Amino acid sequence: MDRSELQELHYITPICNLPSILQHGVLSHARAAALPHESVAMQEMQDRRASIRVPGGRSLHEYSNLYICGRNPMLYKRRDRHSELCVLQISADVLDLPNVVITDRNAGGRGDYAQFRPSPSGLRIVDRSLTFAEYWTSPDQIDYWRRKAAKCAEVLVPDRVEPRFVRGAYVSCDQAKAALEALNTRLTVTVDRHLFFL
Repeated sequence: MDRSELQELHYITPICNLPSILQHGVLSHARAAALPHESVAMQEMQDRRASIRVPGGRSLHEYSNLYICGRNPMLYKRRDRHSELCVLQISADVLDLPNVVITDRNAGGRGDYAQFRPSPSGLRIVDRSLTFAEYWTSPDQIDYWRRKAAKCAEVLVPDRVEPRFVRGAYVSCDQAKAALEALNTRLTVTVDRHLFFL
């Protein structure tokens, strides 16, 4: 994938977390633990991520994890909660921050298959056609796992993504838009049913 092809990154979060995010930023798992917040993370995945170290870096839980494509298996798993969630638009400028790391798939996936590379040159390991594919289904089990993992390619930012990089939010419906706008944030809110698998 080429740097010019990536206009924004995504962060999936409950709408109720927005005031905290706009004050403190998108925090790593480790830093977020110190603040009250609601999580959409799957515990099994977080347990796995807790044991992973980023090559040449720190624990995976010490990085804020952004998705290259928010329309992915994680959001699909939470589609029943779509009216409570938003997908934040994060400026691709974070790719140029120090010590940012790019993965070609879910960094906490099964096995040790994820590649980690420094940003922004590391984007070359991301298979754009798989990461932005409409679907990740396949009749072949191994191919299915590969496609599903690639949909969750990540950008890992040490500690936190500062609030200034949050540019807007996608929501699934008018109800979610009203809930987000009621928080009086400065964010532009866009309804995108397709993003939320509706």
